[in-house]
Amino acid sequence: MSEPRTSGGKGEARDIHEAPRELPVLAPTAALPPPGPVPAERPAPRAVERGVVLFDLDGTLLDDLGGISEVAASVLNQSFGTPPEEGRVHYLATTGMPFEAQLAQLYPEVPAAQRAQTARVFHQRKTTEAYAQAKPFPEVPKLLKRLSQERWTLAVSTGAEREMAELLLEREGIRYWFEAVLGSADGTKREHLAEYRRRYPDVPMFLVGDSRFDMEAAASLPGVIAVGRASRLPFWTLTPSDLKKWGAAWAEYSLGELPEALGRLAASPPAKGRRGTTKARRKNSS
Repeated sequence: MSEPRTSGGKGEARDIHEAPRELPVLAPTAALPPPGPVPAERPAPRAVERGVVLFDLDGTLLDDLGGISEVAASVLNQSFGTPPEEGRVHYLATTGMPFEAQLAQLYPEVPAAQRAQTARVFHQRKTTEAYAQAKPFPEVPKLLKRLSQERWTLAVSTGAEREMAELLLEREGIRYWFEAVLGSADGTKREHLAEYRRRYPDVPMFLVGDSRFDMEAAASLPGVIAVGRASRLPFWTLTPSDLKKWGAAWAEYSLGELPEALGRLAASPPAKGRRGTTKARRKNSS
């Protein structure tokens, strides 16, 4: 594991783990609704030789969480007057769930119509600003090729629109490795996992994500193992320990060693343990 980066202004370097602050109290994401009905149409799966690995998109395959959080901070500031730094941290603290659900948690007192309009603006700017700059993490292309060669069946599970996810993956030359891309029209991430668990009830199955919501969605379904990509951004860090306390069986800042981790976990699945809670940390910018 590499050492945490530092950030500071006017020649002063400060560790991103310095002076953690309490985040706003949010509703527990473990209290998820049961899976909804499965949409009628589903792409025909390839034969599963080894197991299934579903990947989250933003912040897991694509190194775009910084850009998306900046867009979110700007939108929250314009819509609700939230200071940009505070809005960015609030967005990152609830990432992994649909933006509409994030707004409902963060601004329950705001009329639903105003939240819906804010969400529309966010999705438009996310597409034109953040996605325009989005690139895969450096290790991702080789990682996907290796996993495919090792006979894992791969899919994408994202809260973004499926068509947009398809375009991004095609643009970056990595769509080829996935048998399917499941997006917001296909249900929630938990519903995506439930459908794959129904299709393949007896094979090793993993969700690779980067948020508390991802970890808890996977841990809430029997037979699905959560795997995490930790993150380090200015004013924010989510450590491997954070993700493990939320249910991840393995977590690191890079997915370069994911194939080895999947092999170990598939051979000896982790026992269901008591999930703990933790607080994500942010750097004190004052």
